[in-house]
Amino acid sequence: MRRVLYLPCLLVSVLFIACSESFTDPRDGQSYDIVKIGSLTWFAENLNFATGGSVCPEGDSRNCDRYGRFYTWDDARTACPEGWHLPDSADFASLIEDAGGPAAAGEKLKSTGGWFKKGNGSDVLGFNALPAGYRGAEGSYDGIGGYAYFWSAVATPDNLAYYLFLDFSSKAAGMNAFPKGDYRSVRCVSGVK
Repeated sequence: MRRVLYLPCLLVSVLFIACSESFTDPRDGQSYDIVKIGSLTWFAENLNFATGGSVCPEGDSRNCDRYGRFYTWDDARTACPEGWHLPDSADFASLIEDAGGPAAAGEKLKSTGGWFKKGNGSDVLGFNALPAGYRGAEGSYDGIGGYAYFWSAVATPDNLAYYLFLDFSSKAAGMNAFPKGDYRSVRCVSGVK
């Protein structure tokens, strides 16, 4: 009987391990889970590469381990490692469509824990979006536990920059724009659309 139970457990374990992938950033040796969604491969964690202008959420270095770092838009544009890039509008549009469209994508992209007021997602695609919040250009932090903001590589005509937005109180995902001097999270992406 033990052999009968052992074999299926071993098989499931091997399949699970074979499906998980990671990428090690050669610049600092940090390892990131990655996930293929549609035709693109995404970091399944927020970037945590230290640049001269990056900061930790809430100004606490322990939060960098959980939530990654915040970057201004200018810093974010060059923060991803070689072979990866800051997502553009088409990358985010593809992600949102692959996650079921704007009305449902947030729930599928959000992590299964860490969001307040029952705002957790199902994370069915393995994107694992965490609510890191943001930091304003003037230095105030807000939104940890409630919101995720991921910079895009695209600026608006009025000198703002787009970002992907996820909210604890909604199953939706959408694009908004903020001043380039604010600090937001970064998810790196690789692949051809």
